[in-house]
Amino acid sequence: MSTETQARDTIFIGKKPLMAYVTTTLIQLANLSSVYIKARGMSIGRAVDVAEIISRKTENAGFAIGTIKISSESLESKDGKLRNVSTIEIEVKRNTA
Repeated sequence: MSTETQARDTIFIGKKPLMAYVTTTLIQLANLSSVYIKARGMSIGRAVDVAEIISRKTENAGFAIGTIKISSESLESKDGKLRNVSTIEIEVKRNTA
């Protein structure tokens, strides 16, 4: 998968309002069969909320949560120490049924 394709099917969660990510994800799902919602650290809860809103509120539109991957990354903090940060990747996909 090229980086250009990956960038389009991946939504990175940050500090924007929750519904901004929901809207962006739904726009991407209009063109793609699946989208990945990625977050790390304190944004993980927001990523879960985005996926839940899409799967519950648009159940009639045929969207569902697919695979969920959790891991951690080593990042260097401002004081130069390495620390582990939790990450999550949630697939939201169109039901094929």
